[in-house]
Amino acid sequence: MQFHNPKDMAAALAIEAAELQEIFLWKTTRQAEEITADKRDQIEEEIADVAIYLFELADNLKIDLLKIVEAKLGKNAEKYPIRKARGSSTKYTDL
Repeated sequence: MQFHNPKDMAAALAIEAAELQEIFLWKTTRQAEEITADKRDQIEEEIADVAIYLFELADNLKIDLLKIVEAKLGKNAEKYPIRKARGSSTKYTDL
């Protein structure tokens, strides 16, 4: 696979994420649920675009995506213990 500039890949990733966000922008929860049903194919394509750029960026940087996601989930579990964090939007330093 050809190496792509990480700056360009990150920009492309952000643009694709923004295209996904645009579908739901300024919508209520109920409207978002309706849009999800009505535009499922478009949403799936945008999610796939985000994933493609993310996987390619990680690959280009020789980063094991699964490994770092699992590590981050472990860190989050320590920062936000369920018994303290459930139902709260409090920052982990204030729990």
